[in-house]
Amino acid sequence: MFQTLEPLPPDAIIGIMALFRQDEDPRKVDLSVGVYQDENGNTPVLECVRQAEQRVLQAQKTKSYVGIAGNADFNQGMEAMLFGADHPVRKAGRVASVQTPGGSGGLSVAAHTIVRAQPDARVWLSDPSWPNHLPLLRLAGLQLEQYPYYDYENHGIDFDAMMATFDELRAGDLVLLHGCCHNPCGADLSHHQWEALAALFEARGIVPFLDLAYQGLAEGLEEDAYGVRVMAERLDEVVVVASCSKNLGLYRERVGMASIVSKDAEQARAAQSNLGNVARGIYSMPPDHGAAITACVLQDDELRALWINELGQMRERLNDLRRLLVDKLEQRNAPRDYSFIANERGMFSFLGISREQVIRLREEFHVYMVESSRINVAGINQSNVDYVADAIVAVL
Repeated sequence: MFQTLEPLPPDAIIGIMALFRQDEDPRKVDLSVGVYQDENGNTPVLECVRQAEQRVLQAQKTKSYVGIAGNADFNQGMEAMLFGADHPVRKAGRVASVQTPGGSGGLSVAAHTIVRAQPDARVWLSDPSWPNHLPLLRLAGLQLEQYPYYDYENHGIDFDAMMATFDELRAGDLVLLHGCCHNPCGADLSHHQWEALAALFEARGIVPFLDLAYQGLAEGLEEDAYGVRVMAERLDEVVVVASCSKNLGLYRERVGMASIVSKDAEQARAAQSNLGNVARGIYSMPPDHGAAITACVLQDDELRALWINELGQMRERLNDLRRLLVDKLEQRNAPRDYSFIANERGMFSFLGISREQVIRLREEFHVYMVESSRINVAGINQSNVDYVADAIVAVL
């Protein structure tokens, strides 16, 4: 049977990571891998996570299943963080949530639930979007389309083109929006733009599908939830997927959540049962360890305060690195204006260089990035920023 299978090309980012590991040049710099790194190039275990993990292990008396919906304290804590503890949709019982294996698991559960509710559903992805959005959602059977988002020439959001496209969508179409720290371009919607989208979606019956993988890493926990909250306040139905990989550093623990906001509490109960049923059919029960850690951090005032401080340091480091890289390029009289990098948020930005220039950076200067010229700003540090800036200017 399996002799019919053909080998597939390796994932582009995984392939670049392998090339980086094989490179023995001491100057090498990895700007490709999509994880947060500190000044020493490590993806640290946060102190709040370390302390919470110790408490979880000390208190744990069983390794039995926690249930299909996952850790209840985690779900409640995440809902409060995403929507706000006193948001009207929570008070009205309109939110259904399940803990999932990472944000990717959340996307999968949400997608399968959407197909169950509306088999011919169309989901519109931004151009560009996180590369794994497409295979994850397509595997569930969703029809996928693209809407214009990033203006590569002017390095900003082409909002007029977005709105023109959405004005032509049919009722029931879903639009996947990045809640903050857009991956891969780093260009985020303003409050005014979120409000305009909410008004248009309400008028046309469009359902927002919000992916919030980086809450807290753009402007702050509350600020980064603005889009989720305004959409939930204005619309009858909203799909939200969240991840704790980035803002708590729990990458390998696979901690995420899928939520559906329904028109009323009765529909929310139906959504809850279907989310659970879909999860049961995909992976049966979610892993508990990372969710228990997250719940501990969210519930304990001391640990939560420690987390908010550590998260703030991560956010400030990313924003400082953006300004630092822009300053270094300006000092070298780079032939392009890179000030847009300082205005973007999260870990990613496009350099806007050609594939040939990206390959030259890799082969001649040992600076690695994906061939779209997307860089992970967190791969820059004080010891390599001058070398990176020199290399970029050289290929320009």
